[in-house]
Amino acid sequence: MKVGLFIPCYVNALYPQVGEASYRLLRSLGVEVDYPLDQTCCGQPMANAGYERDAEPLARRMEQLFAGYDYVVGPSASCASFIRESYPRLTSHNDGSPCLASRIYEICEFVHDILRPSQLDASFHHKVSIHNSCHGVRMLHLSTPSELNVPHRSKLRELLELVEGIEVFEPKRVDECCGFGGMFAVEERDVSVCMGRDKVRDHLSTGAEYITGADSSCLMHMQGVIDREGFPIRTKHIVEILTAKE
Repeated sequence: MKVGLFIPCYVNALYPQVGEASYRLLRSLGVEVDYPLDQTCCGQPMANAGYERDAEPLARRMEQLFAGYDYVVGPSASCASFIRESYPRLTSHNDGSPCLASRIYEICEFVHDILRPSQLDASFHHKVSIHNSCHGVRMLHLSTPSELNVPHRSKLRELLELVEGIEVFEPKRVDECCGFGGMFAVEERDVSVCMGRDKVRDHLSTGAEYITGADSSCLMHMQGVIDREGFPIRTKHIVEILTAKE
């Protein structure tokens, strides 16, 4: 299979170690990975701010850059879900060629659903609490939405349990929003901060040392709360744990 690695712009700028860990994770599972150069934003921030049509050139650029790959994989549930949901509107394919939306995967989704490993060459001897981000839960189905009132399942948990030495927890309000929400954190700052504080405290109640999840944006928001409040917990993207040797 031909796999193209998509690294979202904010991950590239602020959390390059997440991009590097994504590459290492796929390579450790025997995947031949290509990283197309000159990647740009997928257009999600514009669309979230109400300017979806202005994101069309970025979407078409993404389509061109990742043409020819069987799968396009990236470490961001929100970006992957935006491409999957919005690109069919933004980049109509009159020639019948497949839209990028049909080939985009969040990296945990890809590893869990497509590669299906029975073990990982990773160790992380720490207590970890899973943050189930809104896009990951309700658009990519990385875990079961609590409002369905059915037995809970988490693909992130199933992958983390393949890591040697780890102890995995989930907070009581298992998929409550952390308050980031892209533009929401800018336009409703006070509400966003209050939600973030409540979410971090819920994670703290598990006794975990780390909060992990599939979206660096959510983790960034919670880390800001942690730093301001001096809470005794840290954040770490899940791919960093799935490739750890600690």
